[in-house]
This record gives sequence, structure tokens and C-alpha cells, in this order.
Amino acid sequence: MKAYEAVKLGEHRGSPRLWLQGMKAKIAGFLPGMRFNVRKDPEKFMLVLELSEHGDRVVSRKLQGEKVIPIIDINSHETLSMFEGFDSLRITIEEGGITLQPMAVEIAKKERLARLKAKLQAGEPLSVGSLAHGGGVLSHALHRGLADGGVAARLAFANDIRADLLEHAHEHNSAWDAGTMPLAAPMQALAFDEAAMSRLPKVELVEAGSPCTAYSLSGRARRGGGHPESHPDVGHLVVALINIIAKVQPAAVLFENVKPFSTTASMCILRTSLREFGYEVHETVLKGNDFNELEARARLCMVAVTEGLDIDLAQITMPEPVARTISEALDPVAADDPSWDEMAYLKRKQESDAEKGRLGRKGTNFKMQILTPENPACPVIGTSYYKRRSTEPKLAHPTNPALLRQFTVAEHCRMKGAPLDLVEGLGVTMGHQLLGQSICYGPFRAVGRLIADSLQAFKAGAAIAKRPRVEQAQGDLFSYDLGVPA
Repeated sequence: MKAYEAVKLGEHRGSPRLWLQGMKAKIAGFLPGMRFNVRKDPEKFMLVLELSEHGDRVVSRKLQGEKVIPIIDINSHETLSMFEGFDSLRITIEEGGITLQPMAVEIAKKERLARLKAKLQAGEPLSVGSLAHGGGVLSHALHRGLADGGVAARLAFANDIRADLLEHAHEHNSAWDAGTMPLAAPMQALAFDEAAMSRLPKVELVEAGSPCTAYSLSGRARRGGGHPESHPDVGHLVVALINIIAKVQPAAVLFENVKPFSTTASMCILRTSLREFGYEVHETVLKGNDFNELEARARLCMVAVTEGLDIDLAQITMPEPVARTISEALDPVAADDPSWDEMAYLKRKQESDAEKGRLGRKGTNFKMQILTPENPACPVIGTSYYKRRSTEPKLAHPTNPALLRQFTVAEHCRMKGAPLDLVEGLGVTMGHQLLGQSICYGPFRAVGRLIADSLQAFKAGAAIAKRPRVEQAQGDLFSYDLGVPA
């Protein structure tokens, strides 16, 4: 390639017009008086101008003083009609040839939608790619929601920095199948590995998160504030995420993260990049309690769909409210079980924090959150819950007020509404890490169902059906921002 330029077709006397002059024509060797042919390739939306001694068109000219300027002027509806509907074209120039096509993003949008419709009409499973997969709780919820809406899907690949989590998901997560490709590497390493990226398949859906270490309020506080993108390990991962999305060309993207991510530079870049790629971006915040989950976890949810698909996150199906207590999630732990502990060092820390006047967000002290089985909800249980940190929830002993215990991995899983299969056989550390960095299951299963409805409407060539949304009271039983990592 000798040159590249983005141009817009003009119009003259009611027909589209291509006008090239000067440098572009000269670089390709198209000089005044030379002949050329025009070759059309409608399947690729491609028009090729090729020099030929016997060509049926001639390069024109105009004079600027003593300077002779070559001009290529094509004013024909028949020749240029395949570009109707495209906002702009790209010109690539080689020696002896000029190629015109719609901009790559325009071709990509058409290809994504055509690939999606072909699979839906054939009843083939849609391919899904997962980034920052962890143990695959989001993947599982998405697949379950798609199935609820009658859309089959299979996990084509899953990327995570931790090979042990991918190994566990391979064995225990039913979203995986024998052909799922595990990609155990930092996302940024994968994104800029040309050999690996060339082997990634195109998919119809991408679901992704990004490590919240840089973006959660507690994570930022631990680093002394500043912009989250300065985090040396994960602050830059939006670049890798965008690069992989551009490579695998999904028809839709599901992204989740902590609420504060919505106001970061990373989110601005992600939104703008997806719009430049031809997606319409929709966002909301999903709260676990609104879907009758026990954990009071709120997550940013973004769904980006290719222009031509229709989705409305306000139409997520909300369940009827059900009165619940955390007793439903508890294991039968005996009153004399060794897991009960005075946790004296945490109590001393609470007293010390109070004496120092340390204040948490919303003006609350960094105090312990002690629950009983009668509590209707549980504060956020974070990735590092296994460390027995002071601000994360503890369960009070049924008879001895001096004793507390941590929630078990199974209890943690039930709080989030996730299938227990996803943490089968895991110990305390890895089990809480897998769940703590994940989502509440119910809200994202509902998003999967909404995506399925959108895809079914697209398949039928209809607008997505609008359902009345069930509004729920937003009880403030627990704060979503209690100084606990998400």
C-alpha cells in the first residue's frame, strides 16, 4: 500500500460522484491521458480502478498555472450504487491500482449482523468470548439467561491471568465445553501477541469485566487517591479490552464493573471506542437485592449492541419481591465448631479506629459488620474475604455474643445466588477469591435473557417487545459503600 485516505462520495446531477485529483492519482501512476478500467466486486463492496492500455476510461486533467493535475471523475449511479448507505469510503492506493471500499467499521458492522442472523436462523449456538473470566460466574449467568430466552450459546474462549481459575472453570462450569479455548495470560499480553490474536475466532458475544483493584473506592483509597489509570498493574487494561473486541468482532458486548468505573477515563475511552466501532452503548446499575439476592452488591452493567440491534436495559425483567433472610444461605455449623472465634484483634482495631476518629464513606466509622440469621441482606463480600478483614461481614454466634465467624464459601455462593457447582471442591482462599471478584447471579441472568429477547426480535425482523418494568422499593438496609472492596 502506497497511500490510504478516507473520503466521502459526492453527488452530481442526481448520481453519486467520485472525484480524485492530484497526489492520490499520481501516486498510483494515473497520469493525464492514461486509460483504466473499473472492476466491481459487490460481495466485498469493492471498486477497483486498474490501469490498462485498452481501458474504457481516461484520466482527465486540469491546469493550475503551468502545472498539470490528473483527475479521475466517475459520476455513475450504476458504477457507484453499491456504496449507497455508506457514510464514507476508504481509498487504498497501490502502483497501477486504486481500490475503494466502505470504511472498515462499516464493513465490520454488516459482517457482524450477517453472521449473527445466519447463526440464529440456522439454530446454531452463538459463540461467546470471555475476558477477565475468573471462575466464570458471569459467563454462566449469561449462558443461562440466553437459554431462558431460547438462544443457544457456547463458550469459544476464556481469558484470565490465573490458570488455576481457568482450570477449575474447565472442570466445574457448564458454560465450558470440550472446544472452549483457555487463554491463561494477562489480558494485555494476549491483546498484543500477534500470533495468538491471529488464532482467535470471531464471536457473536463478548462478556467481560476488568479487575476492580484500580477502580473501587477502597482500592483507590489504599493507593492514596489519584486517577485509577495510574495503577501499575490494571489501570491500563481497557486498551487491551478494546483491542480484543476489535479483533473478534462480536455483535454485542456485555461489560461489568464496580459503580465508580462509570466516571473513569477508562469508561469514557471504552464508550467512545465502541461507538466508533459501530455499537450503541447502554448502561445501568444492577443491585443484587433488587433481584432477591441476599448480597447487597451493585455493579455497573454496560451492554453495547451493533447498530441494527435493539435493546433497552430499562426492560430487564425484575422478579416479584420476596422477603428473605440470610438464614436461607447458612450451612449447619454447630455452636461448638472451631470456626467460631472471638476475633479479639479485630475488635481492638475497631476500638482503635474509633478513638482515632477514622471515618469511612457516608460518615460511618470503619466498624465491624456483625450479622444475625434474621438480617434481610448481607453487605458486599469481597475478593479478599479470606483474610478476615475488619469491615467485611461476620456472623454472630447464636448464643455467645463474644463469638463470631466468617461465612463459608458455600454461604458466600448462596448470598450471590450463584450455582454451588461453580465453587465445588474449592478451599477458603480460592473460593472467596472466585466469588468475591464476581457478580450477583440473578441480575446478570436477567440481562442474558434480555439480550436473548433482543436477538430473537432481530431474527424475526421485529422491534424488541416492551414489557412493563416492575419497580421495587429501594430499601437502605445496608450501604453499598461501606469501605468493602467489591
